Amino acid sequence: MPRFRLLAVAAGALTLAAALAGCSTTVHLEPADDANDPACAEVSVLLPDSVVDLDRVWTDAQATGAWGDPTVVLRCGVEPPAPSTEVCTTIGGVDWLVLDQEEERQRLVTYGREPAIEVVIRRGEEIDFRTVVEKLSTSIQSGLAPATAHCTDRVPTATEPPTEEG
Repeated sequence: MPRFRLLAVAAGALTLAAALAGCSTTVHLEPADDANDPACAEVSVLLPDSVVDLDRVWTDAQATGAWGDPTVVLRCGVEPPAPSTEVCTTIGGVDWLVLDQEEERQRLVTYGREPAIEVVIRRGEEIDFRTVVEKLSTSIQSGLAPATAHCTDRVPTATEPPTEEG
């Protein structure tokens, strides 16, 4: 009889584990090229459990985070951007390049930090863009490497006409 009881307990445990695994969703993401940078580990442990009303979901890639289904995705270890004419703004004490808005998503990349962090927010959701970036910035700021460059006022390019003072 003890052997039968052991088998019953083992079968019950496997059934419970399978049921619990079915409840959690893992989001497939591609890790960034430098996701194994130790600084990304510092950032990963600081990611919040929720952003706005979106709960964090599990991901299968190193140095990533996702919230919603996923509505918001973060990847650490992307290539740091060069100086750019893109909009650069400081949110939550972190400088972000706001990349050209795409049809289905908005991308931002930290500016002046290595490794760089990318945040992608899916468009069409009823969430406040700035609030999402503010929450992420304040959560990860203590784990970021010191900034080596900062946002500055945009300098007109040679193709833009000079402005007249008046």
